[in-house]
Amino acid sequence: MIERTVTALYVDDLARSKAFYCNFIGLQPAFEADWIIQLSDPDNPVVELMLQPRMHELIPEAYRKPPQGSSLVFVVPDCDAYYRKAQSMGLPIISEPKNEAYGQRRFLTVDPDGVLIDVSSNSEPSAEFMARYFG
Repeated sequence: MIERTVTALYVDDLARSKAFYCNFIGLQPAFEADWIIQLSDPDNPVVELMLQPRMHELIPEAYRKPPQGSSLVFVVPDCDAYYRKAQSMGLPIISEPKNEAYGQRRFLTVDPDGVLIDVSSNSEPSAEFMARYFG
């Protein structure tokens, strides 16, 4: 049985990454030390994100490279509100909000370390999607 799952990001600057995830997503510190910061959603504490310095001795050397080939997805009530927030913060916008056929409205940005951030909210799936996958 899995008791909990936590996403860990290896970052170049703990303070910068903490500020990004607190200010943009709304996570709050649950634990802080000089080698780790654990963030969680104040309204849903099972949503957790752990930040560690990329060059820390606990991180195997082969895994200290910048991220590639993955993303963090945050499902929120209103992705358009986060899009406006991302714009006001001057974040790079990889793709603007768009309704996807599978029933998500999403936009893409990146965090300070280059992690692709997918901010999504539920929307109506297309009739074609429903017919194809749910008959």
